[in-house]
Amino acid sequence: MHHITPVVLAGGSGTRLWPLSRALYPKQFLALSGTSTLFQQACLRLAALADAHTTIAAPLVVGNEEHRFMLLEQLREIGTNQATLLLEPTGRNTAPALTLAALASRAAHGDDSILVVTPADQTVTDGPAFTRALRQAVAAAADGSLVTLGIVPDRPETGFGYIHSEGADAVRLVKAFVEKPDRATAERYLADGGYAWNSGMFVLRASVWLAALAHFRPDIAQATETAWAGRSTDASFVRPDKAAFAAIPGESIDYAVMEPCPADAASGFSVKMVPLDAGWSDLGAWDAVWQVSDRDAQGNASHGDALIEDSRNTLVHATSRLVGVIGLDDVVVVETPDAVLVTDRSRSQQVKQIVASLQREGRNEGTLHRRVHRPWGWYDSVDAGARFQVKRILVKPGATLSLQMHHHRAEHWIVVSGTAEVTCGESKRLLTENQSTYIPLGEVHRLANPGSIPLEIIEVQSGSYLGEDDIVRFSDTYGRADGVGTDRK
Repeated sequence: MHHITPVVLAGGSGTRLWPLSRALYPKQFLALSGTSTLFQQACLRLAALADAHTTIAAPLVVGNEEHRFMLLEQLREIGTNQATLLLEPTGRNTAPALTLAALASRAAHGDDSILVVTPADQTVTDGPAFTRALRQAVAAAADGSLVTLGIVPDRPETGFGYIHSEGADAVRLVKAFVEKPDRATAERYLADGGYAWNSGMFVLRASVWLAALAHFRPDIAQATETAWAGRSTDASFVRPDKAAFAAIPGESIDYAVMEPCPADAASGFSVKMVPLDAGWSDLGAWDAVWQVSDRDAQGNASHGDALIEDSRNTLVHATSRLVGVIGLDDVVVVETPDAVLVTDRSRSQQVKQIVASLQREGRNEGTLHRRVHRPWGWYDSVDAGARFQVKRILVKPGATLSLQMHHHRAEHWIVVSGTAEVTCGESKRLLTENQSTYIPLGEVHRLANPGSIPLEIIEVQSGSYLGEDDIVRFSDTYGRADGVGTDRK
């Protein structure tokens, strides 16, 4: 009987899928293939490992502190309510992230649990083949090996690292990890047959990972142990000590442990690879999204309200309006309410340069969508001028916003649907559809949804300053700090 602990690494930013992916809404939270998000798909794939010979613990999710409520909500949507969320205060790459998960697994299950580790932002089209490969990897990891999944290549890809293995068995000994090759070298790897793409998925015992890290990178091992020892726990959220975590050297699983292993036979650690041929993609750029999308006879793929005429091998992704294209070959068009991307499909990796420009210029389009998700629901900035701003706000059933006030703006609320419980100063009253209220500048107020259906309101703000940081929070249901803050509502 094997005891498995799923580990989902969900801290990525996915800047190459801008404008759909943003820093505070990265690609793992997007439904790019199918109806569930990439993060949800990753969780469900690992849950499918359960059988008569395998028990599966509640998943460990390593993610960004700022994404915690999105993680929790997306887990709730797929019925995964027992997960532990290990929240990184800052990104330190995958080696410390996996170490947090190993330490959490050790605390909950002892050293012998087998960690099945996957990034949260990949897709697989052949679920049964994926499950078969993972079960082979679990059996190898049970014997003490560090196991990785190698993607069977179907083209000379220069954007991935490679794994060089020997043999033709279901489980193969890894000879070396190889950096991203040039085109000629990638073609030689494909012809050779002994090379696979590095998937970033690993299967290993918690105790073996911790021992290997202590051998190869004792600095990372010790620093992560220190951060873990100072952790705090709040329901399903576990936070390592912030200052100690920031002091951990940032490093990937590959560089920290996997790459040194094959060259150090005296270490006693063995790295093995299970080939995976299951329609895998890391969706690392819009070209990869096109590759996994359903396409018409001319090679065109579309999402949303799109009209494509006289075009070939083109992707159109529309989210909020009709997008029409004519006479385009090998082009990607991505539309969102506040930004549009048009790029040659072969150059879609360069989208990250646009994101870098947005960051240098201090523009919000690289960080947030127009619709911003919050633990209580979302708000959408519909219109704005010099002294006004209009927003649609949706509050989930039973949810409550923080008790707060604003120094520089007043607000008008109009209920579109549902029931609103409005606190304004000393008064509290219920508003229903088509009713409205006024919140004067400087007044302490709160919005809540006491009903069983979503509450939607239109908010009109007016004042001399309408920035999201004009908020003084007095009490909050979601554990956000009281006082002046930058997190609206």
